[in-house]
Amino acid sequence: MSELVDELKTLIIEVLNLEDITPEDIIADESLFGEGLGLDSIDALELGLALQKKYNISIDAENKETKSHFASVNSLAKFVSDSRA
Repeated sequence: MSELVDELKTLIIEVLNLEDITPEDIIADESLFGEGLGLDSIDALELGLALQKKYNISIDAENKETKSHFASVNSLAKFVSDSRA
């Protein structure tokens, strides 16, 4: 799963054009929003679309669990891994 975590960190940086951040700067269990990485709802939409395209997974915005999937890189990796299984 660590390979997927690294892949997701790189994807986040590329999709959101985070120029001053490297994958090593992103702590895998730190929040992606608010006090953590500081992403916002527009970033979440862009990231969601990129994940659907890259991993061919479905993300249901109406599902109450979706927000928790986007809590951190680790939770995102688990969601992607589970969705592809």
